[in-house]
Amino acid sequence: MTKKSAGISATVRSRTRVATQRPAPAKPRLIVLNKPYDVLPKFTDEHGRATLKDYVPIDGVYPAGRLDRNSEGLLLLTNDGKLQARISEPRFRIAKTYWVQVEGLVTSQHLKQLREGVQLNDGLTLPAKVMVLPEPELWDRNPPIRYRASIPTTWLSVAISEGRNRQVRRMTAAVGLPTLRLVRMQVGPWALDGLQPGQWRDDDPTQLPCSGR
Repeated sequence: MTKKSAGISATVRSRTRVATQRPAPAKPRLIVLNKPYDVLPKFTDEHGRATLKDYVPIDGVYPAGRLDRNSEGLLLLTNDGKLQARISEPRFRIAKTYWVQVEGLVTSQHLKQLREGVQLNDGLTLPAKVMVLPEPELWDRNPPIRYRASIPTTWLSVAISEGRNRQVRRMTAAVGLPTLRLVRMQVGPWALDGLQPGQWRDDDPTQLPCSGR
């Protein structure tokens, strides 16, 4: 294990301890949010940037897992520390599916590399489930991505079960396909199911098997 990956693991373990030490809620709650682009995946920001508080007016819920500021789509929030840890801790291998727009034409060799595992600076990734998608019907991103007329783009569906920082972006970059847009569509049994950016819904917090409760 590299120093960097060891540091990431230590951070995850620390966050997991904090989550599991929270008192069990009287009523567990699971929020499914479509996080818009350019929104920080937290509730406060000292620099006045957009945060989850601008979209989810609920006290006592916390993100279960990460979704970077420049990524969009499904983010789970819960008031249940054990469920939060079960979803976000990498050792539980919860599957996450992304729709990814990459720069360039995707070849069979690109798919083979992504499916077999990609060597990153913090180690070899686990095999991913990857397939080429027809261009999906999604909401417009604000601001839109920067297109280059001379370079085509391709959409991929990428499913991983690890929790490395910015993993999908790093994987596509490592095989020569820079990510232009990344939208998370599903985490475990929870999917966007038509939610538009900024919209959220309550969902069943008991869908995940072996939640540890």
